[in-house]
Amino acid sequence: MALIDSRIDFNAFEISLKNKPSEMLVISPKGTVPVLMIGDKVIDESIDIMIWAYKNGNSTQYSNFEKKLIDIGLELISKNDNEFKVCLDKYKYSINYPSITNDDLRNSCLFFLDILEEKLENTLYLLSDRVSFSDIAIMPFIRQFANVDISYFLSLKHIKVQKWLHELINSELFIKAMIKPR
Repeated sequence: MALIDSRIDFNAFEISLKNKPSEMLVISPKGTVPVLMIGDKVIDESIDIMIWAYKNGNSTQYSNFEKKLIDIGLELISKNDNEFKVCLDKYKYSINYPSITNDDLRNSCLFFLDILEEKLENTLYLLSDRVSFSDIAIMPFIRQFANVDISYFLSLKHIKVQKWLHELINSELFIKAMIKPR
């Protein structure tokens, strides 16, 4: 989404993580996705790809935000990546945690939805009334959480998070990003 938002031309390849192509493993031996190769430079962390795209593409993602908002966005992404995703993975793969109830695993994720709900109290998106890099970085994980049990997600008190997710999923940017590569 960040590459599209930054109007950077790129080639996308669908990768089966069960059958990783050798070409990909040569470029990035850790074998995770996404991977961005620019000349002989390889970037294989999502946030690093986003930052590269926004600094090198045709976007105003950083120039339209004051440093304080950029720092808040990066802090939210860090909390997502280092705390929420851990809880989310346990919830998604609850079968691997038989000693913890599914309700407890699901509830462990709610702290982050509370944070997002508060951030959305006065703005349409996490940093302002327009989509930012933090929305783009965090949305896929909230979508994953919602998709584990959409009825449960829609029953939550997090009305602003639900609306935010709905808006992003139905955005032209997300729809473009979800087109399967040829």
